[in-house]
Amino acid sequence: MQPLAERLRPHTLDDYIGQQHLVGEGAVIRRMIEQKRISSFILWGPPGVGKTTLANIIASTLDVPFYTLSAVTSGVKDVRDTIEKARSNRFFNSNSPILFIDEIHRFSKSQQDSLLGAVEQGVITLIGATTENPSFEIIRPLLSRCQVYTLHSLERDDLLQLLESAIKNDVILKEKQIEVSETTALLRYSGGDARKLLNILELVVESQLSKDHITISDDIVTETLQQNPLAYDKDGEMHYDIISAFIKSIRGSNPDAAIYYLARMIEGGEDPLFIARRLVISASEDIGLANPNALLLANAAFDAVNKIGLPEGRIPLAEATIYLATSPKSNSAYMAINDALQYVGQTGNLPVPLHLRNAPTQLMKELGYGKDYKYAHDYKDNFVQQQFLPDDADGKQFWHPQDNPQENKLNELQQKRWGK
Repeated sequence: MQPLAERLRPHTLDDYIGQQHLVGEGAVIRRMIEQKRISSFILWGPPGVGKTTLANIIASTLDVPFYTLSAVTSGVKDVRDTIEKARSNRFFNSNSPILFIDEIHRFSKSQQDSLLGAVEQGVITLIGATTENPSFEIIRPLLSRCQVYTLHSLERDDLLQLLESAIKNDVILKEKQIEVSETTALLRYSGGDARKLLNILELVVESQLSKDHITISDDIVTETLQQNPLAYDKDGEMHYDIISAFIKSIRGSNPDAAIYYLARMIEGGEDPLFIARRLVISASEDIGLANPNALLLANAAFDAVNKIGLPEGRIPLAEATIYLATSPKSNSAYMAINDALQYVGQTGNLPVPLHLRNAPTQLMKELGYGKDYKYAHDYKDNFVQQQFLPDDADGKQFWHPQDNPQENKLNELQQKRWGK
């Protein structure tokens, strides 16, 4: 017997649930299907939101040859063989055969390259499905030949509609007495994934097959599943979204949000050293000179996590996260090095002033290397004015102190030293 999710896979747009921005009345993919003219595109979205189903609907609706490849099991030879079949099956003035590639992000660069000519010449119309950001996983030439359509996790109303349809219309479930008293846990565990919702429903029903009356409640769903299968792909789009939100919450001085995203990463199986490295970067980039201790604490957290690992490593990670989020912020060091790098890139290798150069040989001394250099420690307060930048860069300012207590002190000291 097929799984419930497969038995309920819709075959027409009228039965398709969700993604109304793409398949609703007047939406772009519905128009293409109705006009029977499909252009190459890539469907990007999380698992269980209808990417493969949409491709199957297109296949059953349009009267054109339809080929399917899985990037998990197919190689360059399979792609080329399929393209040759499509070339021989294309008739004069007819629509191009459609090639659907599931999980296209798993194709290597050479495999994606093998598609370019056929897509460009119209030998095939490509439909790809991916859970990963196409900007990262699809080569630019192929991406430029395809539209990218984003599919979203199913909304609450979509999931409830799917649940009702499953209980009423499935050939097996409609024969059983099923009472849905609560849906909170069912919706939470499914996480906007239609396939996961149907799999959970089927699992809960199977756990009560010995009963005449099947009940679906929050407690029963939770007891059946035992634990929440959190959606977190540490190698994919979710990985980038969560770490981005984590760092931006620290930068925005919101410790509660930062801790929340830290918990999401830990619970999702993220490498703790990856998190610790990002804390070290944030300590320098976002806190910097406003609180130099932040870098010390972030480094200490990295060392601690490296030594003890998880689960105990979550504690120094949390300590560093809260400390960084609540610290005063400054990116003056970050801006200074970026400004200096840009200047160096524009001006090249300006000559170092002679008095700052090292003079390990007699010839260098005769040429004036190191001549008239003033040793700072020989002067009052260990400071003496002299030129340090190259002649063409003299007077150039890269570090611009920001308005916080720590940098205000540093700025006052520099003004006292240099008189500016």
